[in-house]
Amino acid sequence: MSTPSDSEHTGPRPPSAVRRNRVRTGSSPAPGGPSRPPAGLRRAAARASGGRRPGDEPRVPAGLRTAAAYAWRVVVVGIVVYAVFSLLGQFHKIAVAVFLGMVITAVLRPAADLLARFLPRPLAVAVCLTGSIVLVLGVLALVGETVAGQRAGLAREFEAGIDRIERWLEEPPFRLNPEALTDVQSRIGQFLSSHRSTVISTALSGADRLVEVLTVLALALFCSVFFIHSGDRQWAWFRDQLPPVARERVSVGGRAAWRTFTGYTHGILLVAVTNAVLVCVALFALGVPLALPLALLEFLAAFIPLIGSPIALGVAAVVALATKGPLIAALVVALIVIIGQIEGHVLHPVVMSWAVRLHPVVVALAVVGGAVAAGVIGAVTAVPLVAVLWSVRQALRRSAVSDPPGGPPVTGRRGEPARRRRTRPQGKP
Repeated sequence: MSTPSDSEHTGPRPPSAVRRNRVRTGSSPAPGGPSRPPAGLRRAAARASGGRRPGDEPRVPAGLRTAAAYAWRVVVVGIVVYAVFSLLGQFHKIAVAVFLGMVITAVLRPAADLLARFLPRPLAVAVCLTGSIVLVLGVLALVGETVAGQRAGLAREFEAGIDRIERWLEEPPFRLNPEALTDVQSRIGQFLSSHRSTVISTALSGADRLVEVLTVLALALFCSVFFIHSGDRQWAWFRDQLPPVARERVSVGGRAAWRTFTGYTHGILLVAVTNAVLVCVALFALGVPLALPLALLEFLAAFIPLIGSPIALGVAAVVALATKGPLIAALVVALIVIIGQIEGHVLHPVVMSWAVRLHPVVVALAVVGGAVAAGVIGAVTAVPLVAVLWSVRQALRRSAVSDPPGGPPVTGRRGEPARRRRTRPQGKP
């Protein structure tokens, strides 16, 4: 019995046989179906594209994309910060005057508010400023009188102290040649005599700097008058000039910035007064001359955290060495260590921890960076600037968490917070 051939087969053919026949013959699908190029053309296109499919693009790793996104943002922020500091550098005297005006305002505003309860506001501001000016001038007059009264005795003590130091260096263990010390003194005298014109020009430039300092102080005092009298109204006017969307965030950041700045100013002022009193009492007890001027130097140097007090007490140690000998100088050096421990472990944690929450490494980097960028002024202003920026960031972050972008929470029938209905994104299962 013979089997029918393929041409005589009248029943439906299986789908696998149809697909094998298409691949073998390269025939296209029936009309009305999706068009598909022949297998030969598809293989040629794959070889031309390097074996990749048309939709396969080379992908960038996720870590590299994240790093690139952060990198260009950091570059933009760096450019903005550099532009701001460059602009302030062109008008640094005005910036310093405004900063000093804010410091005076932070110190005198509480006293002016207290006096304003009993006196008119302008009179209260005038009394506070006049009293502070009289106090500062009185301290300076007392220091000048002390220096003038001890001038004759200081000259003799310094000469005797220098002779004492020379004899000390000539003895063991140093055993320096006396002729070398005499040669050093003669070289210093020759240098001063040969560079007399340079010294005179430096003194004249110092007089110009004195005029600039007085101008900055006058501008700072002028600004502080208006800051103390109506600083809150000035801030409200500035806030009202901003777009309504940004007013709330600027208000939150401004309150945090001023709270931190006033806290830092009050804290550093208390630390400076405490250090100056301790230094003055200790130098009087040790019999070191110029105790009051050295205490004033310690008060001013305390506004530079970490490095100001050791530098001022180093000057006191040099004076003690030249006037009282190495034993008293060693005691002054021990005083440097004791005051540093009191400042670092008692005053700063107790007085300033509520206003400034910065790691000591951050404080050190800020002081050194400010000193490199703007000298003494940068060293003084770096720490409060960093503290203010950090407090503003923290305040804005807390504000964003407490007030989410979705608006106020939805409340239920009894006033209790209700769960928001989770909506399913369209186009996703």
